[in-house]
Amino acid sequence: MSDTRSSPSATPQRSPEEQGPANTGARWPLPEEAFWSESTDPHGAGPGERTAPQAAVAEGPASGEGRQEQPQPAAEPGRRKRDPFLDNVKFILIALVPIGHSLVPTLAADSARAAYIFIYVFHMPLFVVISGYLSRNFWNSNAKTNKLVDTFLVPYVIVEVGYAVLRTALGSKWSLTIIDPAWLNWYLLALLFWRLSTPVWKRMKYPVPVAIAIYLFAGFSQISGDFSMDRFFGLLPFFVIGLVLQPEHFELLNRRWIKVVSGFIMLGAAAVAIFLAQMGAKLGPFYYKNSYQDLNLSWYMGLGLRVGLLVCALAMCLAVLALVPRKETWYTDLGTRTLYCYLLHGIPVLIAKELGWLSVPWLYGPLGVLAISASCFALAIILCLPETRTVFKWVLEPRLTWLYRRPSRS
Repeated sequence: MSDTRSSPSATPQRSPEEQGPANTGARWPLPEEAFWSESTDPHGAGPGERTAPQAAVAEGPASGEGRQEQPQPAAEPGRRKRDPFLDNVKFILIALVPIGHSLVPTLAADSARAAYIFIYVFHMPLFVVISGYLSRNFWNSNAKTNKLVDTFLVPYVIVEVGYAVLRTALGSKWSLTIIDPAWLNWYLLALLFWRLSTPVWKRMKYPVPVAIAIYLFAGFSQISGDFSMDRFFGLLPFFVIGLVLQPEHFELLNRRWIKVVSGFIMLGAAAVAIFLAQMGAKLGPFYYKNSYQDLNLSWYMGLGLRVGLLVCALAMCLAVLALVPRKETWYTDLGTRTLYCYLLHGIPVLIAKELGWLSVPWLYGPLGVLAISASCFALAIILCLPETRTVFKWVLEPRLTWLYRRPSRS
């Protein structure tokens, strides 16, 4: 799969009006690319690559005598280095995905229900924010446009068929509806359509207020799940917010007092989740897709609920971004292959559900939540290993260069 990246020195000069706030000397390299895997979401470069052009050193005598000044050759553009921060964020988020799915059989227990609510308020919204942030430069090259097919459509069809076969093997009736994504596969289609809408949002003066208005008014309609349209509208503000974010916005969160406040936000969110679980709160709102009618809410209660949920989700997203380590950690490299964990974790989780392994009585309680969380965290590590990518790359990241026309040479 071709991977075209531009270096800072190769970027054409633009007027201040066109540059916007992105070109303000931020310390971060501007990430590019699209999804979550190593080849499709490298923030503009692969691990270990340079962040800026390196000046060439002229060869000459060791001593200063007889040394003539040689004109320095032009610096060869270097590639941008992956910043470990977003990879750290992505691994933490992807580890929460199998945990949330595995807690479903034990939701009758308050502890499991509280953990489930806590996770679902923010983990997919923050994933959408990160995906939006990495989509800002998506339309810069033919290679990135090709990945709409390589990274979304082809894996989507393969995963749909694969899970249909697995469900049938486990005793369920054969069911395959390509336009209605099954289970976790909704994200591929939703992200595809968010990507296609990117040029529209980038031309708007006030994209975030418009996206929030669409998100609120979408609750008045019972939007079908076909092509993930319900999630497309339900999580739209998070994608658009990611589109308008700039590197310096993330740097604002890297302050001690903000980290302290963020810790209290997460503790407060955990306390609220425990309270809601004990009150028997319904889970529908936390899926960001149900209409006000589906939730049995009046229009004004529905609007209030969506506004409150948006505020809480954004607060938790910012708190997580503030608390995640900025430096390279033991799990940084794992965060470059989260696509594999997302699409493959459903196999062991679905098998465990169907065979009753997640319905053992002792799992209904705090100890069960810890056991499920630890097991799923280990599963996330395994599925993000380079060996997993080696085995499944031909399925989830197919090379379809034969499908596209070569760009014409001018």
